[in-house]
Amino acid sequence: MDALLNLLHGLSIAIEPTNLGIALVGVIVGTAVGVLPGLGPTATVSLLLPISISLNQTAAIILLAAIYYGAMYGGSITSILIRVPGEAASAITTLDGYAMTSKGRAGAALGMSAFASFIAGIAATLGIAIVGPSFAEKALSFGPIERTGLVLFGLTLAASVGNGSRSKAWTMVGLGLLLSTFGVDLVSGEERFTFGSPDMRDGIDIAVLAMGLFGVSEVLASAEKKFAGQSNKLPSYRLRDLLPDRQEWKASAGPITRGSALGFLLGLLPGGGALIASFASYVMEKKLSSTPDRFGKGAIEGVAGPESANNSAAQASFIPLLCLGIPANAVIGVIMGALLMQGVTPGPELLNLHPDLFWGVVASMLVGNAMLVVLNVPLVRFFVLLLKVPEAVLTPLILVFCTIGAFSINNSLFDVGVMITSGFAAHLLQKAGYELAPLLLAFLLGSLLEQNLQQSLIISTGDYSVLVRSPINVAFLMATAATLLWPLLSDRVHKSKMSV
Repeated sequence: MDALLNLLHGLSIAIEPTNLGIALVGVIVGTAVGVLPGLGPTATVSLLLPISISLNQTAAIILLAAIYYGAMYGGSITSILIRVPGEAASAITTLDGYAMTSKGRAGAALGMSAFASFIAGIAATLGIAIVGPSFAEKALSFGPIERTGLVLFGLTLAASVGNGSRSKAWTMVGLGLLLSTFGVDLVSGEERFTFGSPDMRDGIDIAVLAMGLFGVSEVLASAEKKFAGQSNKLPSYRLRDLLPDRQEWKASAGPITRGSALGFLLGLLPGGGALIASFASYVMEKKLSSTPDRFGKGAIEGVAGPESANNSAAQASFIPLLCLGIPANAVIGVIMGALLMQGVTPGPELLNLHPDLFWGVVASMLVGNAMLVVLNVPLVRFFVLLLKVPEAVLTPLILVFCTIGAFSINNSLFDVGVMITSGFAAHLLQKAGYELAPLLLAFLLGSLLEQNLQQSLIISTGDYSVLVRSPINVAFLMATAATLLWPLLSDRVHKSKMSV
């Protein structure tokens, strides 16, 4: 009851005209940021820090928060329509979202993305109000050792993302892990696989890699289809055909619920966030599905689950920031800087010292999510109409957007070259039957695994047995072993039944 009263008090702050206007600006900017490949919420929030200083404490954080979760909405638009992830967390949506576009169901995919994000956003906001602070205290026991086990478990699931053979999936996982080691070792400072190039010292940016793997490779695939006389099926433009039908809603109810819960839990953990949550949700839905072969070919669950997970995680990540003073990811780290610039120290005392700020920001998420669904759903028809643009015009535009996006990350032509090279390599890999999603997921998890394993060993002064002293980590290691052994055991059981 107290949480509800506090949320109502926060709502009275959030609906003040100034705060309403700022939230509206934030979600519009966030959506635009999500649509534009490469820009990302981190860079945008950083650029707007000087503007946020001129606002009061609550309004400043409402603006930056709205940009963050607004980007989660916008990132799915280009992922679904043209297979170019507008934001890294939407990369997994390209698999089934674009497949639905190819089947003429782009509107349903866009509509489900918007509705799933809205439902997850509302659920996450209520979760923050009711159980957020208590959950955040539990997150303190989740350190580098436990995160190492979680990432190892995630790597075993990475091979399950695609539909190809397990050997090819593990090959891509290995390639992703290898690419994640490029750059300078954070502990020793030694350069690895930089080939003497200063541009490689920072490694490969995940947004650049994602645009190459999914954007440039799709341009090449589209050109090949056009040369062969093939084309995607154009969607119906009737309003009732532009939104999910009853069957699609029925199939998506479970994924939205599970994605919202999973995203919320992962968002509470330092080092978690929207990107990991969206991949984890996709893998979970594929594992739970009675027809996993549908994933990657236009399964609505492959859109609903990840989109609900990434928005829920984005909002839940404010809990460790506000209640513990721990930034869960890069974007939240920048927002933490904004709080400090406003003279607010995030941590356990924030709720007592600045209750209007805490509850005003939390309640503004309800308002912001409502604004986003009102803005995005009516625009579904407009977005789908973009598919009528001739490929001779659309393909160069995709390349232009990807090039601008890759260049804008570090103002580097080298990143553009990496994107183009990875695009050509991805196209050849796809033609050889290799899935790209396991590579991207392993690339993401590889750097996290190295970072957390190094921190764990520093804590234990090089004693590897520290990994089996934590009950949480032991549970993750057992789950990892079970995931690795299960396919082998199931194959053996299947062969024994066939021989009887």
